Amino acid sequence: MSTTTLEAPLAFLSIKIDSENLDHHLWNNHGTWWIHYTVHQPDYTKRRVRVSLETRKLREARNRRDALLAHLAAEGLKTF
Repeated sequence: MSTTTLEAPLAFLSIKIDSENLDHHLWNNHGTWWIHYTVHQPDYTKRRVRVSLETRKLREARNRRDALLAHLAAEGLKTF
């Protein structure tokens, strides 16, 4: 019997890249940009996450979105 264990990621990010839509995962709520994405958890449930990017500027929102998603991927959440 093997004692090897596999470490499963805590969750998977569901991020779909749409090269024709630079604002994917972004939405404007009364002038403030937000990001939304889905996290699939190991128990086969999913969680929709919405976070204010705290900016009214689209270019800044894109930069903050990209930084947040890169941070989440670096923290160990697998993306697919």
